[in-house]
Amino acid sequence: MTIGADPPGRLDKALARDAPESAALSRSRIARLIAEGAVTQAGAPLTDPNARITAGAEIAIALAPPEEIAALPEAIALDVVHEDADLVVIDKPAGMVVHPAPGAARGTLVNALLHHCGDSLSGIGGARRPGIVHRLDKDTTGLIVAAKSDRAHHGLAEQFAAHSVERRYVALVHGVPDPGDPRLRGLRGVGFEAGGVMRIATEIARHRTDRQRQAVTFSGGGRHAVTRARVTERFGTPPAAAMVECRLETGRTHQIRVHMAHVGHGLIGDPVYGGRRLSARALGPAAETAAAFERQALHAAVLGFRHPVSGESLRFETPPPPDMAALIAALRSATPRTRA
Repeated sequence: MTIGADPPGRLDKALARDAPESAALSRSRIARLIAEGAVTQAGAPLTDPNARITAGAEIAIALAPPEEIAALPEAIALDVVHEDADLVVIDKPAGMVVHPAPGAARGTLVNALLHHCGDSLSGIGGARRPGIVHRLDKDTTGLIVAAKSDRAHHGLAEQFAAHSVERRYVALVHGVPDPGDPRLRGLRGVGFEAGGVMRIATEIARHRTDRQRQAVTFSGGGRHAVTRARVTERFGTPPAAAMVECRLETGRTHQIRVHMAHVGHGLIGDPVYGGRRLSARALGPAAETAAAFERQALHAAVLGFRHPVSGESLRFETPPPPDMAALIAALRSATPRTRA
């Protein structure tokens, strides 16, 4: 790899910033690789994480080949919303990882699908991701579709690539995004459409120093991402939180969470991007309920697509799960409900 322009003052930070995203190298893993002598320049090990490095330096990182994790069937209960010979739609609970990965080899949606579907699950995703066409974060709840046949897998993947799949999420956020807010209107990547819909269009890339996070960028090094968000309900006196309907045009990692944080209205409960406490003066006891919410308040409520085999238009909708419904009820109790 080549160190880019204006590198950070430490070797480990420079590597964390410039290592290929596909390598998924966290700062802690980079530190271990340096200590193990796996980081070299011109064949000589670089063993000091504090060493200064210059732009244009060629650095080699020796990585062990990734261990392929073969998923095994597990008898895990699934909330099946729809199923036919070609696909299955699941209402995923919080806490369930979609596919096996280091540190989460069991208890995933794939493990459950292998048991539920048997040999009928599409094999296109390989040993770790059979049938998986798109993802939800571990603690995001709601609708996800998996392919049971290769034909369905190809057809669904084409629709996701063409951005023709309807994906609507319910999010609870800090503050109230207001189309009249001059701060938002002056924020790069933000525009407004008819009906008070906020359109957020940026690039999203892995964070320069924290490889476990994503970040908004406009430098040309990220992936194009578009989210549309509309306030559907306000909470508090004065309003201090909101329910927002988010529609995905693209589907990048952590997209809604990153975009809402970018506009200053991070998701309630989000441990990575949320960032602030709600006003007890405006929300009363509901502020404590929100502070105790242990995951990002995000639910994939609507999923619509064309059946990849029959051509039938399918659309599914599911309400927020009990924990998020209780949070909504608490926020509503803070003030008479006001529709957007």
